[in-house]
Amino acid sequence: MSFNQKIIEEFRANQGKVGGPFEGGDLLLLTTTGAKSGEQRTVPLGRVRDGDLLMVVGSNLGSPRHPAWYHNLLAHPVVRVETGTEEFEAIAVPAEGARRDRLFEHAVGVAPGYAAYQASTSRTLPVVVLERPESGAPREIATLADKIMEAHAHLRSQLRHIRSETEAHFAARAAHQGPGEPPAPGLGLQIRQHCLAFCDALEFHHRGEDAHIFPALGAHHPQLRGALEQIREEHREVARIKDGLQALLADIGSADPGRFRTKLERMAQELTAHLDYEEESLLPVLAEIPFPPAAPAPPLAGRGRDTAG
Repeated sequence: MSFNQKIIEEFRANQGKVGGPFEGGDLLLLTTTGAKSGEQRTVPLGRVRDGDLLMVVGSNLGSPRHPAWYHNLLAHPVVRVETGTEEFEAIAVPAEGARRDRLFEHAVGVAPGYAAYQASTSRTLPVVVLERPESGAPREIATLADKIMEAHAHLRSQLRHIRSETEAHFAARAAHQGPGEPPAPGLGLQIRQHCLAFCDALEFHHRGEDAHIFPALGAHHPQLRGALEQIREEHREVARIKDGLQALLADIGSADPGRFRTKLERMAQELTAHLDYEEESLLPVLAEIPFPPAAPAPPLAGRGRDTAG
């Protein structure tokens, strides 16, 4: 068993407490999706809090290379966080510029070893903020329609957030005058990470509908087959726009803000119309289907056997 795996198992068995060289340390477990493999990878990391912010630092013990988990979260921003007392999904957003410097200074104040790691390498140690996605009031889920609407509400909220961030970025660039540091010429990691997280959520939702919900729905409700085929075609068009957004964001430093905003607005128009049509076409039927599905009744004792009367 590897050293990290021993820490992970001890952490999970003792509500976040470990012994040995990390005894008394403030740790968390971070699970990322491999940038190339697509496999889940879990690592124990030191955690730093700054008010409501939860952060990790990509020190890699002062190595000249960023740790593998950092490359993973750049490719797949949605991560899983375990603190010992709770477990939740987060969006991993590396801080930039003056914000990164301020947060790193705070991290050094909490754990001075980070300063030594930074001094031993020429690379800038990344400071990654683990953001909990915005969540509204919990919805009551009693039918498949409720579950679909929960997913749609999440997608709409993410899209609104990204559009708001993008417009704020353009406004800051337009308003900058005189001395001081101008906004970065690109989009920035915050918009990039939020957009990639949205793209992953959108792909997961549509894949689930196409593979599981729609085949069963079409089999039991033939009158919906025309609508389902149109919805599948809209999935393909939305996927083409999504792929274009992801391609623009592949190179962190060269994403063109103007092209991105144009594609983002097209996504907003297409996805909004698609969700509206899907809800209008399918929700009346989905509202009659309980969620989660009822478990099948267990077989009666003695069924299929001869029994004495």
